[in-house]
Amino acid sequence: MKAVEIRELSVEDLKEKIADMEQAQEKLLLTHAVSQLENPMQLRDNRKTIARLHTELNMRLKGETTEVGSTEEG
Repeated sequence: MKAVEIRELSVEDLKEKIADMEQAQEKLLLTHAVSQLENPMQLRDNRKTIARLHTELNMRLKGETTEVGSTEEG
């Protein structure tokens, strides 16, 4: 998933996508523990995508609280 696609998602979509990706990552890890994966790079790609999603979500949540705080002061 590209950064541009991630930025286009809403906060609710980000949360949903994070949950889906984390569940898929757990499945891959269990499969990898039992047998060899066809593409072991999926583990790394999923982990990095999850991190990107978390980063975007945190930036948005912090950005919303900052905007609210600045309007109250001014």
